[in-house]
Amino acid sequence: MYGDTAVIRKRADQLREQSTDIRMLAEQLVAQTDAIDWTGRAADAMRARIHDRAVQLRDAAGFHDSAADSLRRHLTEVDLIKEQITGVEHRVSSLTADAATRVARLEDHQDPDGICRTPSDEDQALVSFVPPSRGHRDWLTVSLPGL
Repeated sequence: MYGDTAVIRKRADQLREQSTDIRMLAEQLVAQTDAIDWTGRAADAMRARIHDRAVQLRDAAGFHDSAADSLRRHLTEVDLIKEQITGVEHRVSSLTADAATRVARLEDHQDPDGICRTPSDEDQALVSFVPPSRGHRDWLTVSLPGL
């Protein structure tokens, strides 16, 4: 199975939380620096430097938000593909089961003149189908009669 959506969702939430934490730390850093009772050129230079660093921290928080948004979009795509795979698996399962039933009926039944009928090409294709493993993306390229 591709893409563990629970793990992706958890990581997106972690990135969002980290973004909030980084912003909060930037605000605390600025507030603590501004609260220091220190004056002079060195104090002004330190405050300016801390304000610059706070801007960089806020930018980093924004990158975390962007990454979380990207993961959420990816999560949506993974869920969609997994649904498509599951849908194809169910349709193929139904088609092959029906074909197997028809083939079994033909094998159990002979015409009055003793001639056995052969299954249709479609039923033969369905009965001989070897499926990909469960949840594999190869299900999206399966081509069978009736699909």
